[in-house]
Amino acid sequence: MSRPRIVIVGAGFAGYRTARTLSRLTRHQADITLLNPTDYFLYLPLLPQVAAGILEPRRVSVSLSGSLPHVRLVLGEADGIDLDGHTVHYTGPEGEEGTLSFDRLVLAAGSVNKLLPIPGVAEHAHGFRGLPEALYLRDHVTRQVELAAAADDRAECAARCTFVVVGAGYTGTEVAAHGAMYTDAQVRKHPMRTGMRHRWMLLDVAPRVMPEMDERLSRTAERVLRQRGVDVRMGVSVKEATHDGVVLTDGSTVDTRTLVWCVGVRPDPLVESLGLPMERGRLLVDPHLQVPGRPELFACGDVAAVPDLNQPGQYTPMTAQHAWRHGKVCAHNVAASLGVGERRAYRHRDMGFVVDLGGAKAAANPLGVPMSGPAAGAVTRGYHLAAMPGNRVRVAADWLLDAVLPRQAVQLGLVRSWSVPLESSSPEVARVPGRPERPERTGQDSGPSGSQPRGESAKSGPGRPEPEPAKNQPGGEPAKTQPGGEPAKDQPGGQPAEKRPGEEPAKNRPGGELAKSQPGEEPAKNQPGGEPAKTQPGGEPARNQPGGEPAKTQPSAKRSQSGSPRASGKPRRAVEAAGPRPARGPGKPDKPSRAAGGKRPAAPSGPSRSAGAPPGPGPEPPANQPPPGPDIAPGPVRRSDGRAVEGDS
Repeated sequence: MSRPRIVIVGAGFAGYRTARTLSRLTRHQADITLLNPTDYFLYLPLLPQVAAGILEPRRVSVSLSGSLPHVRLVLGEADGIDLDGHTVHYTGPEGEEGTLSFDRLVLAAGSVNKLLPIPGVAEHAHGFRGLPEALYLRDHVTRQVELAAAADDRAECAARCTFVVVGAGYTGTEVAAHGAMYTDAQVRKHPMRTGMRHRWMLLDVAPRVMPEMDERLSRTAERVLRQRGVDVRMGVSVKEATHDGVVLTDGSTVDTRTLVWCVGVRPDPLVESLGLPMERGRLLVDPHLQVPGRPELFACGDVAAVPDLNQPGQYTPMTAQHAWRHGKVCAHNVAASLGVGERRAYRHRDMGFVVDLGGAKAAANPLGVPMSGPAAGAVTRGYHLAAMPGNRVRVAADWLLDAVLPRQAVQLGLVRSWSVPLESSSPEVARVPGRPERPERTGQDSGPSGSQPRGESAKSGPGRPEPEPAKNQPGGEPAKTQPGGEPAKDQPGGQPAEKRPGEEPAKNRPGGELAKSQPGEEPAKNQPGGEPAKTQPGGEPARNQPGGEPAKTQPSAKRSQSGSPRASGKPRRAVEAAGPRPARGPGKPDKPSRAAGGKRPAAPSGPSRSAGAPPGPGPEPPANQPPPGPDIAPGPVRRSDGRAVEGDS
């Protein structure tokens, strides 16, 4: 008899605890597969300390393969679930697709940023749900302080030193508290203009800070924030966000370059596609964390609406404490469905909450006892060390070093603004250039600063022009467009370059413009009489073969444009299997120029490496020169008369 297959979607608090407990209960008698976009478990409560430079990113990330040795890890994002077919479809980090079969499925996909319909927020705000967002905020705050110190304009200096945090819950309060301390240390190293200082603002429509906590602890947190100079405004939120600032609901305008969105979270939209009963976006389950009518389906964490047996008619809130406990109970019930142990109903006892306000300050109520000051700080950090599933010694060492050494305030620039859009189905994964395009579960994201949907190339990122549509080559072959430029057209009287299997034609600038080397590749070397002429740096023209012979680029050139098979995520062997296209025979009539009067089109207006560069030494390309040959030539390049060029390989 085959072993049962258990698939767990998500490795947050609930998914990680489920996998770890199931691995112990089943004693290797079941195949447990964990599907997650990253290879680590993120301890979210300490994320504000990463943004403030107290902890390094790896301190709050626990390796999944290292801590779950008997669990198979599959990197990818679930984008479709077939409950009747018992399969989960996913897309891997490099665009590959796969399917996982299951006998038991545990949905623990977690939550994403909650976006409200406020103009400009999706374009100019950033959330705080993953490591990429924390790293971006740390770099961004550091950069704004450094730019403000060098600014000559007082208004610009004040705007760059103003940081607005929306949402006074646990996350927003900790971000504002740690951020104020971090910028204090920054300003001491970068003195501002006379009379200028940094300013942090905390906004929320709630009547008080952290309304979920005891009123006494709420007052403690607000007092600490005000002592550090944080402008706490309750009953006020953002009405509109722009590039230069925000308009508040009370009518005032705040000039700022930083808007941190911490208004809350919503369940991962993956569960909405199942067509099962929902409760405010969460999948409705019974007290045993099982979906009614689906004995093979379990759900826990933020995506599950779990009945609160201590408060009939209510559901457990979306907190890390509940998600961690959900995982343990869910693992026991999945094992019981396979004949191991007995089922359990989820009941919880409130253990209290802790909020780290930076330094020795904190607000905590362990077991219902309200605490503040250094005692609360010790309890808070002790709780985090006990709750972390790994890296305890490293975290404690970083805390000790932070207490005796100054923080390193440098901006690495590894995460750009467009890499961490507010509206994203995977806030734990930063968007990177060249990632294969895949559909978002939430529709097309409108990321900040003009960010593109996941998988689009950096060529169309912020500050780059959109490519123009390709115009067909003579004979129906489409021309590939350069970023920011117009497509190449074959010159009259010239023969089109032969196309090799698995390749794409090199692109020439229209009208004999200078050839442009692609980013990350070697400059094209054209063959005048069989000897390679090296292209001059700075975009000087390549020397083409006399008599209209096609230029041949070197095989070492690497393509990085979105039109290439590697960048688009299409397997290379699929392109090669298509076979070579037939070469155009001599005497094929060329399509007349689109320009009026037969003139060549004007030079493109987009940015170019060779724009403005003086023409290099050497002859200008002939007016009737055809476009160069393919980037990679696996065999001899043929002349138009059928004979191989001497020296070709």
